[in-house]
Amino acid sequence: MHLWKFLTASLLASVATSVCTATTVSGKYYDRIVIVVLENQDYKDCIADPYFSKIAEKHNGVVLSNFFALTHPSQPNYVGLISGSFDGIDADNDSDVDRKSIVDLLEAKGISWKAYQEAYPGGCYTGTKSGTYRRKHNPFISFTNISGNSTRCANIVPATQLDTDISKNAVPQFVFYTPNMNNDGHDTTLEYSSDWFKGWLEPRVDNPAFNNNTLFILTWDEDKTYSIPNQILTVLFGPAVNRSASTDNTKYDLYSILKSVEENWDLGNLGEADVDAVPLIVKD
Repeated sequence: MHLWKFLTASLLASVATSVCTATTVSGKYYDRIVIVVLENQDYKDCIADPYFSKIAEKHNGVVLSNFFALTHPSQPNYVGLISGSFDGIDADNDSDVDRKSIVDLLEAKGISWKAYQEAYPGGCYTGTKSGTYRRKHNPFISFTNISGNSTRCANIVPATQLDTDISKNAVPQFVFYTPNMNNDGHDTTLEYSSDWFKGWLEPRVDNPAFNNNTLFILTWDEDKTYSIPNQILTVLFGPAVNRSASTDNTKYDLYSILKSVEENWDLGNLGEADVDAVPLIVKD
C-alpha cells in the first residue's frame, strides 16, 4: 500500500538553454525529478547514519525501507536504472549498448534532461576514467545512440554546470547526478559521502529554481556486502511531496525509479523490466 500522495502543481515556464525546452512539460505528479546515486553501502548502515537517516524527516520525505539494487557490480545497476535492462553487462568494463533508454522516451515528449557528472572532462569523453570520474557510473555514455550523437552527448555535462543552470533558472526536468569516486563513498567511507551530500544538498534544496514541484530521489547503486540481499537505502523527498507517512515498506528496486519517471510524464515504456516494475509514484 502506498502511504503518501503527490502534488500535481505545474511549474511555470522557465528560461531555456540549448538543452532545455522553452516550456515545462507538466507531469502528473512532478515537473522535475532529480536522481542522485551514491555507492556501495548496506541499508542497515545508511539508515543508521546521522544525516542520511534524517533526510526524510528534515525534507518532507519518505524512506523506502524495502528497496533493492538489481545485481553486482556497479555498472549494470546504473545501466538498468535508465534502460530497464542490464543485458550483456556483467562487469565494470567500458560497454557500448545498442538499445533505447529513458532519454529516447523523454525526448519524444519534449522533456529536457541532463546528466551531471562530477570530474567529467566534457566533450563527450568516452574514456574509462579521468581523475575521480569513472565511466562505469555514467550510464548515458554507454548508449551508442547518445555517445554517437553530438547533440545528445552535450547533455552529459560536468557537475559544476548545475549551479550555473540553477542561477539561470534553467535546470532541466530530468536530472541525473553522479558524484565523483570520493563523494559517492566508493573510495572513501559512508561518513565521507554523508558529509558531502549534506554540503551539496542543503545550500540548494530550498532554491525555487531547483525545487519547484520537484521530486528528489537519493539512492545507492548496490549494497556493500555481497553475501546478503542487495538492499539499499532510497529516500524520496522535497517540498512537493505531500506524505502521509515517513516510511514505505513496499518492495521496490531500481527499475521502480525508471517506471516512475515513465508514469509521471506518460512516456510509455522501453519494453524491458520497466514494464512490470512497481512504480514509486501513483495516485492513492
